[in-house]
Amino acid sequence: MTPPDPRSPHRPGDGWVECRCGHRHWGRHGAAGLLLWRPLRHPATGPHDYAVVLQHRALWSHHGGTWGLPGGAVDPGETDVQGALREAQEEAGLPPSGVAVRASHRLEHPDWSYTTVVAEAVEDLEPRVSDPESLGVAWVEGAAVRERRLLPAFADALPALRALLGRRLVLVVDGANTMGSRPDGWWRDRAAATTRLRDELLTLATTGLPAERLGLPGHTWYPHVVLVAEGRGRGAAGIPPADGVGRVDVVDAPGEGDDEIAAQAERHVREGADVVVVTADRELRGRVEASGARTAGPSLVLG
Repeated sequence: MTPPDPRSPHRPGDGWVECRCGHRHWGRHGAAGLLLWRPLRHPATGPHDYAVVLQHRALWSHHGGTWGLPGGAVDPGETDVQGALREAQEEAGLPPSGVAVRASHRLEHPDWSYTTVVAEAVEDLEPRVSDPESLGVAWVEGAAVRERRLLPAFADALPALRALLGRRLVLVVDGANTMGSRPDGWWRDRAAATTRLRDELLTLATTGLPAERLGLPGHTWYPHVVLVAEGRGRGAAGIPPADGVGRVDVVDAPGEGDDEIAAQAERHVREGADVVVVTADRELRGRVEASGARTAGPSLVLG
């Protein structure tokens, strides 16, 4: 959300918005920033302790000298996630390949919005100052964040953002049951139908699911999707994430599909994820709910 140094080239999204809220905001198409977290690993920390990357803002910028998130104006045709990842690479040297996007939080004004994209570091990343918009960038441990002089808008959003840290959403999709809920001739070539479903799930994982449909905090969640295939539907390959978002794993059940779905749900619950199993099978729903997963019908991922 930093106006650019007058000495540097402007991007297409740069510019002020005179908002009906009575304030000026930076970013003609809105703005976005990256809240990157990693769990703390030293023995004194508890299960919910995290460090986050903060940017010490250049003195010439709006609220210069405060600490906030790497971010800035979103370009035309760019999603909030793409804008946040680009800005984090430009300002803090954080490569998109080293992060996994988990969720977002959005601040809405009448004529402008700011989206905080929340992501987990999946590689050993060390932020660095990589353009003139930062005095410094650093990992800051959770308890120490409030000790910094924070950008006012970031300080206001911090309680809501804390509810998103350390969380990841896993959708375990019952492939046969989900395909069976849509009479499109899938049974004529089950392997091809599994591949089509996988591609639809990739779109969903990339664009995200509204938090309100999931009963989760925030604005949007970007799930890690596990598609379980069985019988003649097996054989489709999974798709790794591109630029930190859009992961779909395809797991071929060696025997009964329900057994593999239950095993996948139990595994991810045990690893601390928010797990939603997508199926209309009542018996399977009861089975996975007993392990701590939640359930939803195929309509969550279709259409």
